[in-house]
Amino acid sequence: MLCLPARLQALVSGFSIAFTRPTFQRVMLLFVGMLLTRGRRTVTGMLLTVGGLADGHFGSYHRVFSRSRWLLWPLAKVLTALVLELVPTDDSVVCAVDDTLTQHRGKNVYGKARHRDPCRATRSHTVWLWGHKWVVLSVNVKFAFAKRPWALPVLAALYRGRELNQQEGRIHKTPIELAMGLMAALLHWFPQRKFILLGDGGYASHELAAFCHRHRRRLTLVSLLHPRAHLRNPPAKRRKGQMGRIAIRGAKLPHPQDVVAKAPRQRATVNWYGGNKRRLEFVTETGHWYKATEGLVPIRWVFIHDIQGTYQDRYFYSTDPKLSASAIIALYTSRWNIEVMFQECKEHLGLTSPRNWKKQSVLRTVPCLLGCYSLVCLLFHKLTAAGKAQPRSKEWYPKSHITFSDALAAVRRSLWCQTVFAESKMHDALKKLPAKLRNSLLDQLSLTQ
Repeated sequence: MLCLPARLQALVSGFSIAFTRPTFQRVMLLFVGMLLTRGRRTVTGMLLTVGGLADGHFGSYHRVFSRSRWLLWPLAKVLTALVLELVPTDDSVVCAVDDTLTQHRGKNVYGKARHRDPCRATRSHTVWLWGHKWVVLSVNVKFAFAKRPWALPVLAALYRGRELNQQEGRIHKTPIELAMGLMAALLHWFPQRKFILLGDGGYASHELAAFCHRHRRRLTLVSLLHPRAHLRNPPAKRRKGQMGRIAIRGAKLPHPQDVVAKAPRQRATVNWYGGNKRRLEFVTETGHWYKATEGLVPIRWVFIHDIQGTYQDRYFYSTDPKLSASAIIALYTSRWNIEVMFQECKEHLGLTSPRNWKKQSVLRTVPCLLGCYSLVCLLFHKLTAAGKAQPRSKEWYPKSHITFSDALAAVRRSLWCQTVFAESKMHDALKKLPAKLRNSLLDQLSLTQ
């Protein structure tokens, strides 16, 4: 039986509800191997890293993702509950939704399609990528050791093309509809919590705004708004005895960009990207966003202008008109944490390195890797609860704040010391080395690159 560090064992014990005991032991060993392996995270590479700790035939570990019977939804619920323990019950849970691409070539790869790569494409040039598009929902958590909130992924869904959905007899869902399903799961699992959903331009749709408005007692959306959005007044109250159809919208309001051209601008210092502060000019108004056949959604929109001139003018909106302009700006800028999380997952956890192609393994691997990101952050939080964490800085590369690479290095060192070297008899000679040399070796093994 694999012996994990006490803090990690207490953290992951709740995930055993989704597995049989033998499968859970294999999953935990693959989890340890995934964290300790550098380079491509293949099952064979993970088994080579943990050495003699793997019991049984190696084929049983390959079947964990492709054939074993277990579900992702129970794991996601347990993970989300662990993450929400770090958010005060009186505060709204700030969630961010976005999609990321993972390149995956191959003739028989399940769910592979051609997607526009937003990282390399421009307005005049489109770059296409063959692979998978994942819609990811994360929760912003404020750690004591970090300057800014960290986005911890809790749910993910694969976007499948219309042709594939028709072949499998499934209703086609757009990324926005997938995001609505993920958010509905959180609302169902945690009926006592309130949520704020953050989305970029790809999720700045009236459909998502209407969904959040229907759940307005517990859910608010903050996203981008088009400068020429169609805004209306609410419909006038129907007079007693009035005949004819019931009005569904009121008088038309000026477009936001027309209001900004004439309205005086206010100034304020607001929370900005990376946990910094920024002095801005802004204009804010309320109205009802209208779309035919979908009705009205009351919003507060905000126009911002960066006085320093380094950030382009933007229009934001919130489905809660009571939110202040400063709060809307601070919330939207905190959405960038999910972009940082995507980059760190690809760089340090090999989000784009798996090469499985069967349906089961494709649908399971990326959500599990994203969940490992959250587990590393949670475990590092427990490891640093007793003392103050320090960034791994050098004279030529000073660091003032903890990053995910520091958290991963600390977790790796704990696993090397308390799991791999403590259990495997083939590493007994390590204990005879001088302490300075042993610590140097552990530091090198814990590096993330």
